[in-house]
Amino acid sequence: MSERAKVLVKERIADAGVDLLRESFDVELGLDWDGDRLRGRIGEFDGILIRSATRLDRGLIERADRLRVIGRAGTGVDNVDMVAATERGIVVANAPEANSVAAAEHTLAVMLALCRNVPQAHASLAGGAWERSRFKGAELYGKTLGVLGFGRIGQLVAQRAMAFDMNVVAYDKFVTAERFRELGVEGLETPEQLYERADFISLHLPKTPETVRFIDSAAIAAMRDGVRIVNCARGELVDLDALCDGLQSGKLAGAALDVFPHEPFTDHPVLSRDDVVVTPHLGASTEEAQDRAGIVTAEQVTAALSGGVVTTAVNIAAVRPEVMEALAPFVPLCEQLGGLAQGLGAGSVDRVEVEFRGRLAESDTRILGIAVMAGILKGHTEEAVNLVNAPHLAEQRGIELTETREAASEDFTELVVVRIRSGEDSVEVAGTGVGPRNIPHLTRVWGDDFFLPFADNLAIFRYKDQPGMIGRVGTVFGEEGVNIISAAVGAEPEGDTAVMALTTDNPVNRETIDRILELEGFAIGRAVSL
Repeated sequence: MSERAKVLVKERIADAGVDLLRESFDVELGLDWDGDRLRGRIGEFDGILIRSATRLDRGLIERADRLRVIGRAGTGVDNVDMVAATERGIVVANAPEANSVAAAEHTLAVMLALCRNVPQAHASLAGGAWERSRFKGAELYGKTLGVLGFGRIGQLVAQRAMAFDMNVVAYDKFVTAERFRELGVEGLETPEQLYERADFISLHLPKTPETVRFIDSAAIAAMRDGVRIVNCARGELVDLDALCDGLQSGKLAGAALDVFPHEPFTDHPVLSRDDVVVTPHLGASTEEAQDRAGIVTAEQVTAALSGGVVTTAVNIAAVRPEVMEALAPFVPLCEQLGGLAQGLGAGSVDRVEVEFRGRLAESDTRILGIAVMAGILKGHTEEAVNLVNAPHLAEQRGIELTETREAASEDFTELVVVRIRSGEDSVEVAGTGVGPRNIPHLTRVWGDDFFLPFADNLAIFRYKDQPGMIGRVGTVFGEEGVNIISAAVGAEPEGDTAVMALTTDNPVNRETIDRILELEGFAIGRAVSL
């Protein structure tokens, strides 16, 4: 009889979660362990379950000789050295949706508190004043709520808002029109369309370089007069100085904030305004959410130690070893093709088509299709995207993935073609792996063929096929301080346009692309960082 695996529960979780673990493993509670004791004993355990107070750095992980899974009872995994865990083959699993209901309810709670001046009225009455006329409020009924970011929490907020008879519009380029219709929400093409119509704006975007200060002075200027802004997602999404200016001018009627650019956050003019409701990051702070997180994480730890599917793994896909061994070299290629196709598109993603040609057609390529979807969604969802949760996140957004396999491949032993469709528009890219390590190479963009090693930063142009065009791009890049690593050009023999693809050592900013597009003969230009 094999020895039972040992699991350390380092921080408090629901009793039901502990009981679940004890059904299959020897469980030890280390709730009062200090750092020295944890360092001395972590090597005894096959699994560990933590919350946010325990930091598993590289030093600790390297001592964990038996460790196969780290369970984080919550969403964030900033307190786990992901690189060290992945290097040692340790699955890191979290509970990304355990707090979704709590976060959605808190969003509505602060929205109502903002409309009805609940905190201010409470403070006034508790202070001995009776000031009914001072705290006249506003109703949600009949108003339009604009939801920026329509993932799991954004969708729950929309459903609850509709119970108040609010009209709901939303913007999320990764949610299909069909999914919006299923939920009774009007999907909009741009944030600006949302700004023009919303009486309330609720933020549910992930934090990415593109979304930091998403709500700035320009965005506020584009909004309707008297709009109220609610942010229970990420503090960095809102420029608080611009928010204060908008409130001071009367452009904004109020704001409700549960998250801030850094935390703890106690010193900023926004905190002392009567037209702002603030709470200290309470979105996930309910007993139910905390219990749910512990139970979900216990389930994931059990799956990892029992050979099951770890559906919330954030670093390693739970697939059969023989499949991963054969296809793992192509996973980076597929993720990069997905990310590039998404970056070259200009609209929402309705459908993703992936073709596997050549020897790849002989394999079960589902993991590669998932890798394409992960590349498309990366950086555009509230949750961290990986090979396990990408299908679920795509399903939430109504994105359809279809795969075809074809044994014939004229030019390459293996070829992956990715096509993203948005309404009547589509973007197609293709790539292959080169050499014993299957180094990803880009072989086609916008219908033109060439051969270029992938890199983290790419710039791609379509232009009139005539002499001097490459030099023009090089001149502008040189003036802007952009270092080109490699370049390739593809053109159809009978066509009058060509495609140029370049890789650079740093991201190319939008202004540089715009400068080139102002030159005669350039039609389309995109900069994509993967």
